[in-house]
Amino acid sequence: MQLLITGLNGTLAPHLARAAQAAGHTVLGWDRRQVPPENLPACRAWLDLATPDAIAHLGFGAEAWAGLLARWAGEHGAPFVFTSTAMVFDHVPDGPHRVEDARNARDDYGQYKIRCEDAVREANPQACMARIGWQIDAGDDGAAQGNNMLAALDAEQARDGRIRASTAWVPACSFMPDTAAALLRLIETRAQGTVHLDSNADDALSFLALAQQLKRRFAREHWQIEAHAEYVHDQRLLPAADGLRLPGLHARLAD
Repeated sequence: MQLLITGLNGTLAPHLARAAQAAGHTVLGWDRRQVPPENLPACRAWLDLATPDAIAHLGFGAEAWAGLLARWAGEHGAPFVFTSTAMVFDHVPDGPHRVEDARNARDDYGQYKIRCEDAVREANPQACMARIGWQIDAGDDGAAQGNNMLAALDAEQARDGRIRASTAWVPACSFMPDTAAALLRLIETRAQGTVHLDSNADDALSFLALAQQLKRRFAREHWQIEAHAEYVHDQRLLPAADGLRLPGLHARLAD
């Protein structure tokens, strides 16, 4: 299978690419310099030439691009997976959030992802929408980089000399290799509809407990963690009863 993955210059998409290649698939990337996502006719022409067997849309871009990718996949019978976010749900009303819950984001990012979800769903009713939480990865050398929780906590410690962690926030989050493996499975099984991928769905670790366990697991002895309860949100993404479940955080943090 030739799998088109957008966002290969990002953080999660390279994990998916490695998982796909390990499974024997060919990975095709999207070069924004060659084909700008804003140029929809050029995008369609490139897709017609490349003819991928499946599309995983992880890249950042306008909802029109997401819709075009989804429509092309639907027209050609190719499985399509779009990565959305737990941020489509506001903290009022509180979670945990189910697949069928109303999306009520108030922030710009959450509203952007809602628009993308709607564009994908309208263009391709057979598409799969995978909502994910904050991703965790230490990198091969232990130096966390990119848009991931460990890197953000490293940056906060370096900037502020402390890490403030809420006892009242239960974040949706997963380790990137687990998320990548789940996304690949959704592609290979031609999954449809909306799915929730969250390693904290059952373990329900607070952000404080998670920060403390990450400190131990990844030898961040210099972290100074300060507890508070100012942000209240059970952000967990609950999968459907028969839905795909990720390995729990307790198991991963104990490795």
